[in-house]
Amino acid sequence: MTRTWARAGARGMAALACAATPAASQAPVRPPIPSVSHVAVYAADPARSERFYVHDLGAAKRPDPEDPRGVRYYFNPLQYVEVLPLPPGGSINRLDHVGLNTPDAEAMRRYLQAKGATVPAAVRAWADGSRSFRAVDPEGNRVEFVQPPVHPAAVPANPLSAHMIHFGFIVHDRIAQDRFYRGLLGFRPYWAGGMTDTKPVWISLQVPDGTDWMEYMVVGKPDGHGIPADMGQANLGVLNHFALGITDARQAYTLLWNGDRLRGQDQLPKIGRDAKWQLNLLDPDGTRAELMELHAIGKPCCSPFTAPDPAR
Repeated sequence: MTRTWARAGARGMAALACAATPAASQAPVRPPIPSVSHVAVYAADPARSERFYVHDLGAAKRPDPEDPRGVRYYFNPLQYVEVLPLPPGGSINRLDHVGLNTPDAEAMRRYLQAKGATVPAAVRAWADGSRSFRAVDPEGNRVEFVQPPVHPAAVPANPLSAHMIHFGFIVHDRIAQDRFYRGLLGFRPYWAGGMTDTKPVWISLQVPDGTDWMEYMVVGKPDGHGIPADMGQANLGVLNHFALGITDARQAYTLLWNGDRLRGQDQLPKIGRDAKWQLNLLDPDGTRAELMELHAIGKPCCSPFTAPDPAR
């Protein structure tokens, strides 16, 4: 009986292998990208950074499973700011990488590899149960694809914001970047604008399977690369940023004011060119943390919104 079962099992496995061959030969399919995962920034003074992210923004501090020198500040179980020690060398850059969530990191790695993108040979598994790898976009920005843990750690409710709705960083060549983010990854237009109506330099692209977005902060000329020589750390920190969604700018500002959480900040809530109320705060190293209402109060400048807003 055992030999009969073994022969039948062998025949069944062979049949499955034959049936799987055509599927295995097909090109990999991009897995979903439902949301922003995180931004990773450098800090010169970890204690000051902790006060900003925990006391001022209300994030929950957790260990960094990817880098024991770093720390994570969570706004919900799947979104956080990763703070890393400032590397030696004197660069004004404070952005290490950005992150996107996906349910299958290995499938994403295989997909990008098949499309000719530079990816590592394998994903890495981390102590918190997550899996991830990093790719590089056409301008050298590092993008981490994160498969969240099946059972993420609990994070206390944050009355200020529990949703990182977007991140942004400097870009020179919009067309080249579009080949990666729109062509390979499936991002779709959300809004585009700038300080003038005729020159869009803030290009918002929504993730393909959700309502979070990324923002090109276009600088210089298309043939440029890296940080422009005439750009200082303050301006760079404003451009390389992340945003937390809020429902009411007045309530958010009142919460921060009454909690003594605006120390060192000099901005007031205002209506941006996209017709959304926002409040810009700066972490101790100058990285901008934008508090942004989810919906415009009227007609935005420059172009209409072409995709749904986040719901909450």
